[in-house]
Amino acid sequence: MFRRLLRCTFVVCLASVLLAPFSLTAQEKQESGPPAVAPAAAAAKAANDELRKQAGEPVDPNTYIIGPEDILRVNVWENPNVSGPVTVRPDGMITLPLINDLKAGGITPKQLRDIVTKAYEEFIVKPEVMISVMAVNSKFYFISGEVNRPGQYPLVTAKTVLQALTIAGGVREFANKKNIVIIRGPKRFKFNYNDVIKGKNRQQDIYLESGDMINVP
Repeated sequence: MFRRLLRCTFVVCLASVLLAPFSLTAQEKQESGPPAVAPAAAAAKAANDELRKQAGEPVDPNTYIIGPEDILRVNVWENPNVSGPVTVRPDGMITLPLINDLKAGGITPKQLRDIVTKAYEEFIVKPEVMISVMAVNSKFYFISGEVNRPGQYPLVTAKTVLQALTIAGGVREFANKKNIVIIRGPKRFKFNYNDVIKGKNRQQDIYLESGDMINVP
């Protein structure tokens, strides 16, 4: 009788030990909650969101005009040896494997694709070429002063002063909104933010040119 009781006690104790890791109570599960997001991952996501805000709209291969210092990517399908990034030189030329120098400045990515495709037909059977703009360095504008995100921005497509200010996060609370100035070389253009957002004097909302500086006092 004593041996049977001892055996039962041992079995109960062993079961308690084996099942202990799985005996988390409902309250403990509720308190534990979902796993926290890693701080590094959260920071990376925030950085990517900020880059997307600053980059603005993507480059349109049908309308964007390639300029000096732009960085392009040339992809030739199933031909990695002739594919890769290339920088447009100050003279507007690029250098590609096999076909050497080509004029890229002053035309659109779509037009350049057709030129590169024709050039590679001499070396590759039915080449499939794709041209993309990796970085816009030839056209840009600056925003300084009382805006939420001052800095340099790529001028990818036609953009007005109001659109540029919006991309920069808008003007700050205590900015002098009536005396914003657009500096274009020796020229100065006044911009009254309060008027424009009310639909008044919309002629002030000019289209930006590369190199323009918007100053918000």
